[in-house]
Amino acid sequence: MDKVCFVGFDTSNYTTSASACDMEGRVFANLKAPLPVSSGERGIRQSDAVFAHVKNMPKLCDELREAIRGYRVLGVGVSSRPRSVEGSYMPCFLVGVAAAKAFAAAIDAPLFEFSHQDGHVMSAIYSSGAEDKLICRDFLSFHVSGGTTEMMLTRPLENSFSLDLIGCTADINAGQLIDRVGVGMGLDFPCGAALERLAAEFSGKEKKLRVVVKEKDTQIACNLSGIENIAMKMFSESGDKSEVAAYVFANVRDTLSEMARLALLKYGEMPVLFAGGVMSNKLMRKALGEKFEAYFAEPAFSADNAAGIALLCRKNLI
Repeated sequence: MDKVCFVGFDTSNYTTSASACDMEGRVFANLKAPLPVSSGERGIRQSDAVFAHVKNMPKLCDELREAIRGYRVLGVGVSSRPRSVEGSYMPCFLVGVAAAKAFAAAIDAPLFEFSHQDGHVMSAIYSSGAEDKLICRDFLSFHVSGGTTEMMLTRPLENSFSLDLIGCTADINAGQLIDRVGVGMGLDFPCGAALERLAAEFSGKEKKLRVVVKEKDTQIACNLSGIENIAMKMFSESGDKSEVAAYVFANVRDTLSEMARLALLKYGEMPVLFAGGVMSNKLMRKALGEKFEAYFAEPAFSADNAAGIALLCRKNLI
């Protein structure tokens, strides 16, 4: 029997990704290559990200070729922009677009362009264990990462879904907060995993949190920059990394919780899906899962990946 598959590419600001899924929608290749960030740095410039993707892509394509050997590729998908809104643009995605167009042209396959955020939500739906529940009804979706802290009213469409932005950060993103505090305490960027390990070690009393969430115009906005200032003051006074880490994650947890609470009051009860690299944190997942009908991407599908792009490509072709 002829084996067919669908391929996806994603070149975010921190990871080069390629993926493939089969006709049944099973992801059988989820390939990633992180971009290098120098010690002590809190991020990477777009020019450096583009260069790193160009260096990563040939090796990743070699791995993809081996993963799909024996399959016939029916379509190629790529994330060409951060979000599906007018003016959304980052140079790093051009590398993925160039690779995907060349790949599709070489095998005479159709090419589909999506947003990076579309891919995150689709991969979260796929790995949440609740695809049948989410794909046919409205739900809230959070995309929480270094580049985004957004809450969207998500509605299913025939071949995809619509994402209406109803909540966001008014200053820095949750991932930025985590990385800035981590680097400030001497951790290597990205700091999420190391900070989570430190937070799990803390057994003291939780300090009073600084949760700032309010309705602003038509959206629900949160402020996170003040947490960074308090966390670094705590570290300078106590030197207790585990306490500071626990404080940061508790604030992010309760901020997302309050945003969801206000949204559900406004739009009615519905499931809540959490996607993005920050949401791989087990401590926050447990607490949020106890408050809402919450679903989470598996860790391999929480951080940047191309799996959702491959799955969206499939949905547009079957």
